[in-house]
Amino acid sequence: MVTLALRELCGVRSGDKGDISDLSLFADDDAAYEVIRAEVTAERVAAHFGDLVAGTVTRYEVPNVWALKFVLTDALGGGGPRSLRADNLGKTLGGALLRLEIEVPASIAAASVRNGRRAPLDRSG
Repeated sequence: MVTLALRELCGVRSGDKGDISDLSLFADDDAAYEVIRAEVTAERVAAHFGDLVAGTVTRYEVPNVWALKFVLTDALGGGGPRSLRADNLGKTLGGALLRLEIEVPASIAAASVRNGRRAPLDRSG
Protein backbone atom coordinates (compact mmCIF):
# COMPACT_ATOMS: atom_id res chain seq x y z
CA MET A 1 0.00 0.00 0.00
CA VAL A 2 1.09 3.55 -0.73
CA THR A 3 -0.35 6.89 0.32
CA LEU A 4 -1.48 9.14 -2.52
CA ALA A 5 -3.43 12.37 -2.78
CA LEU A 6 -6.69 11.97 -4.69
CA ARG A 7 -5.29 14.19 -7.47
CA GLU A 8 -3.03 11.25 -8.38
CA LEU A 9 -6.06 9.00 -9.04
CA CYS A 10 -8.94 11.15 -10.21
CA GLY A 11 -10.25 14.49 -11.36
CA VAL A 12 -12.90 16.71 -9.82
CA ARG A 13 -15.81 18.81 -11.03
CA SER A 14 -17.37 21.24 -8.63
CA GLY A 15 -20.02 23.85 -8.29
CA ASP A 16 -21.95 25.87 -5.79
CA LYS A 17 -25.43 27.21 -5.35
CA GLY A 18 -26.33 29.28 -2.34
CA ASP A 19 -24.68 27.66 0.66
CA ILE A 20 -24.29 24.22 -0.96
CA SER A 21 -21.16 22.87 -2.61
CA ASP A 22 -21.34 19.98 -5.07
CA LEU A 23 -18.11 18.03 -5.64
CA SER A 24 -17.75 15.04 -7.97
CA LEU A 25 -14.67 12.83 -8.17
CA PHE A 26 -14.12 11.02 -11.48
CA ALA A 27 -11.75 8.05 -11.58
CA ASP A 28 -9.91 7.04 -14.76
CA ASP A 29 -10.62 3.32 -14.52
CA ASP A 30 -12.57 0.72 -12.60
CA ALA A 31 -9.71 -0.23 -10.26
CA ALA A 32 -9.13 3.38 -9.19
CA TYR A 33 -12.88 3.88 -8.75
CA GLU A 34 -13.15 0.87 -6.42
CA VAL A 35 -10.30 2.18 -4.24
CA ILE A 36 -11.79 5.66 -4.12
CA ARG A 37 -15.25 4.23 -3.38
CA ALA A 38 -13.85 2.26 -0.43
CA GLU A 39 -11.64 5.03 0.97
CA VAL A 40 -13.50 8.30 0.38
CA THR A 41 -16.56 8.21 2.59
CA ALA A 42 -18.88 11.07 3.48
CA GLU A 43 -17.46 11.01 7.00
CA ARG A 44 -13.90 11.24 5.72
CA VAL A 45 -14.76 14.17 3.45
CA ALA A 46 -16.49 15.93 6.35
CA ALA A 47 -13.42 15.40 8.54
CA HIS A 48 -11.13 16.64 5.75
CA PHE A 49 -13.02 19.94 5.53
CA GLY A 50 -13.57 20.26 9.28
CA ASP A 51 -15.16 23.55 10.32
CA LEU A 52 -15.44 24.78 6.70
CA VAL A 53 -18.54 22.59 6.34
CA ALA A 54 -21.10 23.33 9.05
CA GLY A 55 -23.80 21.05 7.65
CA THR A 56 -24.00 17.55 6.29
CA VAL A 57 -21.93 15.74 3.68
CA THR A 58 -23.89 13.27 1.55
CA ARG A 59 -22.22 10.87 -0.89
CA TYR A 60 -23.77 9.47 -4.05
CA GLU A 61 -22.17 6.69 -6.09
CA VAL A 62 -22.30 6.90 -9.88
CA PRO A 63 -20.52 3.69 -10.96
CA ASN A 64 -21.44 3.91 -14.65
CA VAL A 65 -19.07 6.89 -14.99
CA TRP A 66 -16.69 5.88 -12.14
CA ALA A 67 -17.76 8.87 -10.04
CA LEU A 68 -18.56 9.80 -6.46
CA LYS A 69 -20.67 12.92 -5.90
CA PHE A 70 -20.57 14.76 -2.59
CA VAL A 71 -23.12 17.40 -1.58
CA LEU A 72 -21.90 19.64 1.24
CA THR A 73 -24.53 21.78 2.96
CA ASP A 74 -23.81 24.93 4.94
CA ALA A 75 -20.40 24.84 3.31
CA LEU A 76 -19.93 28.27 1.79
CA GLY A 77 -20.36 30.76 4.60
CA GLY A 78 -23.84 31.67 3.38
CA GLY A 79 -23.05 31.56 -0.34
CA GLY A 80 -21.30 33.92 -2.75
CA PRO A 81 -22.93 37.25 -1.87
CA ARG A 82 -22.95 36.58 1.89
CA SER A 83 -19.66 34.79 2.44
CA LEU A 84 -16.64 36.48 3.94
CA ARG A 85 -14.55 33.70 2.38
CA ALA A 86 -13.97 35.51 -0.90
CA ASP A 87 -12.42 32.54 -2.69
CA ASN A 88 -13.58 29.49 -0.73
CA LEU A 89 -16.54 28.57 -2.90
CA GLY A 90 -17.22 25.41 -4.92
CA LYS A 91 -14.18 25.27 -7.19
CA THR A 92 -11.76 25.95 -4.36
CA LEU A 93 -13.32 23.17 -2.29
CA GLY A 94 -12.93 20.80 -5.26
CA GLY A 95 -9.21 21.53 -5.38
CA ALA A 96 -8.96 21.08 -1.64
CA LEU A 97 -10.66 17.68 -1.84
CA LEU A 98 -8.01 16.49 -4.32
CA ARG A 99 -5.41 16.98 -1.55
CA LEU A 100 -7.08 14.30 0.61
CA GLU A 101 -4.63 11.40 1.00
CA ILE A 102 -5.76 7.77 0.87
CA GLU A 103 -4.15 4.34 1.02
CA VAL A 104 -3.89 2.69 -2.41
CA PRO A 105 -2.49 -0.68 -3.51
CA ALA A 106 0.91 -0.09 -5.14
CA SER A 107 -0.22 -1.75 -8.38
CA ILE A 108 -3.14 0.69 -8.79
CA ALA A 109 -0.93 3.67 -7.98
CA ALA A 110 1.64 2.56 -10.55
CA ALA A 111 -1.05 2.10 -13.23
CA SER A 112 -2.62 5.53 -12.69
CA VAL A 113 -2.18 7.87 -15.65
CA ARG A 114 -2.21 10.78 -13.20
CA ASN A 115 0.32 9.58 -10.62
CA GLY A 116 3.23 12.00 -10.71
CA ARG A 117 2.10 13.54 -13.99
CA ARG A 118 0.49 16.84 -14.85
CA ALA A 119 -1.78 17.97 -17.69
CA PRO A 120 -2.08 17.33 -20.51
CA LEU A 121 -2.56 13.61 -19.89
CA ASP A 122 -1.99 11.10 -22.69
CA ARG A 123 -5.10 8.92 -22.74
CA SER A 124 -4.48 7.36 -26.14
CA GLY A 125 -2.81 4.24 -24.89
